[in-house]
Amino acid sequence: MLLSRVADALYWIGRYLERAEHATRVIDVRLDLGLDRRAEGTGWDFGRLYESLQYDPPDDMPFSPAALIDTTIFDPANRQSILAWVTVARENARQVREEISSEMWEQINGLYLRLKDVRIEGTWPSRPHYLARFIIEGIHLFQGITDATMGHGEGWQYLRVGRFLERADATAALLDLYYRNPEHTNAAVINHGEWAGLLRSCASLEAYCRVYTAELRPDRIAEFLLLNPVGPRSIRFAAAEVESSLQTIGEHVSRRSAERAERLAGRLHASLDYGQVDEILADNPHAYLEGISRQCAQIHAAFHQSYIAYAIESAIPA
Repeated sequence: MLLSRVADALYWIGRYLERAEHATRVIDVRLDLGLDRRAEGTGWDFGRLYESLQYDPPDDMPFSPAALIDTTIFDPANRQSILAWVTVARENARQVREEISSEMWEQINGLYLRLKDVRIEGTWPSRPHYLARFIIEGIHLFQGITDATMGHGEGWQYLRVGRFLERADATAALLDLYYRNPEHTNAAVINHGEWAGLLRSCASLEAYCRVYTAELRPDRIAEFLLLNPVGPRSIRFAAAEVESSLQTIGEHVSRRSAERAERLAGRLHASLDYGQVDEILADNPHAYLEGISRQCAQIHAAFHQSYIAYAIESAIPA
């Protein structure tokens, strides 16, 4: 059984890097498609972008792509910036060097240093897509190196719980932005750019087209991102991975309190296993997606109580 501080650090490495990758992708897609450009051509309005990322809008909203990148990616004082998340993930990795491979440390440290260098160089305003690809590929490389060089034991499972719990929560919040208003799902007035952007934000456009062809329909997009059992970006897939990892971690502990996190994860996974997209959309998709986010929060709280902040007495076998 790992020390609680080690488990906590590994869990948050997974969460923070997944959060940084998701946010970077959303920013890149919206800038690439011009989805936040004002209809009258007078500039940019990033209110919807901030809402999609669940960011608190700043008092001075960015007015251009360069200002947006400076605020959301490079500002170290902004706790919701990509640089801040990569920094805290690196710090967690530094604290558990004995549990991760040298290759993992070199990759996350290199990503952090290169991101700081790019900020100083000041060449990013003319190449925002290049910047986004550099960040996303750096995080993907870390995840691949982790799977290839770290033992697939208890510590590896903590990383996976953090990564997939964050993915389920972030995807549910993004879907909620699109499905909370029935007018957005009206086939007669569908904005194909927005819906293609949603799929691209979840790295799922090509995968969706392989299943449903290139016809973009809100009901099919919801089904794919919510209920697809094999798509690595679907909420159902993420919930299954969280449940599996928690079950594996539970085999290493004797505390009965650990059962609560497993039970909550299993409940979320089962609800998605048996979910029907037509029923979800016909009822109240906003409430359904909010419920997923609420269950993710409950799983996090139970996980923290079971493996991080537990009373010492509960860790002593009876």
